[in-house]
Amino acid sequence: MFSAHKNQAVLKILLHVFTWIVLLLFPFFLSQNEGFPISYPRLVKFTWIPLLLSAIIFYTNYFLLIENFLFKKRTLLFILINIGLVLFFTWVHFGIKDPLNLVSDMMPPSPAHTMPSNKIPQAPMHLIRSKRGPSLKLFIYKDIISLIIPIIVAFAVRTNEKWTKAETEKKEKEKDILDSELQHLKYQLQPHFFFNSLNTIYALIERSPSIAQETVHRLAKLMRYMLYETDSGKVSLNEEIEFMKQYIELMKLRLSDKTKVHVNFPVSSNDYLVTPLLFISLIENAFKHGISATQNSELFFNLNVVENKIRFYSENTNFPKNEHDKSGSGIGLLNLKKRLELAYPGRFNFQTKVEGNVFTALLEISTEHLPN
Repeated sequence: MFSAHKNQAVLKILLHVFTWIVLLLFPFFLSQNEGFPISYPRLVKFTWIPLLLSAIIFYTNYFLLIENFLFKKRTLLFILINIGLVLFFTWVHFGIKDPLNLVSDMMPPSPAHTMPSNKIPQAPMHLIRSKRGPSLKLFIYKDIISLIIPIIVAFAVRTNEKWTKAETEKKEKEKDILDSELQHLKYQLQPHFFFNSLNTIYALIERSPSIAQETVHRLAKLMRYMLYETDSGKVSLNEEIEFMKQYIELMKLRLSDKTKVHVNFPVSSNDYLVTPLLFISLIENAFKHGISATQNSELFFNLNVVENKIRFYSENTNFPKNEHDKSGSGIGLLNLKKRLELAYPGRFNFQTKVEGNVFTALLEISTEHLPN
């Protein structure tokens, strides 16, 4: 992060230097195109001195006045200081014109002035009689306007930089909030997942202690994945699929012959990145509401990938819990919706539906390839 800011500062300095160099050399480019020798006193008087004064006003506003006066609502003082600067530099510009004119008079004449008078094209007499030099007021207005322009440019540049910085900080803050909320939701999900798994182990302890012991070992592996492998914010889809398979096998240990579970999780040849623990909420919900101790039950889970879209579909017989049933906290689907809105804004489709005694859920998300 520090290196990126440093590089941006260096690029900004180089851009400023390059801009002023181009402005200083611009008259040389024009003189080369016209084929006339350049007059250095005129160049200094009409180009370099105004540019120097403009640069002083520009950077005085850029580094000092705009930030400390205009942005801090001291607008009147900002305007008065700039009026003083413009008037002072206009006076300075006029004060150095006479010495420059004296230097110009002492310079050797240009080749055009050494030509015989009969070779120099003469303007019509009526134009010569009517020709008058520009008024002093015109020069003053021109200098004042030319010195106001750097103030406007400095204001535009600083405002744009301030806006860009504010937008960058806003996006970084939003990202930090997003990461914090996603982490919070993941930490909410972990106890919920652990609670459901303990219910499974509890059901096995009396019926099959050896299987219960093996289940604890499997649960430890699943919890290790949840605690350590999902900290990066994105995980491999194939790893997530393997986690879901292990969890389903864990949950199947408590089922009777009346329940059938069908799983279709093909391993993708092109792996993808996904937000961890999205699909497990749908699987937990199916096991919680889709199983009956006395009636036939059936659960179906399917996942496929088309281009960059992951489609997860679950279907189960529906046995709604009554209000006295406290198995699970009911946080699963609400948690999932919040995580989708944070992690995939505008890039997901989540639908649930109950028809008769069948509950279905469809989740589609647009994701990205795992980098090689």
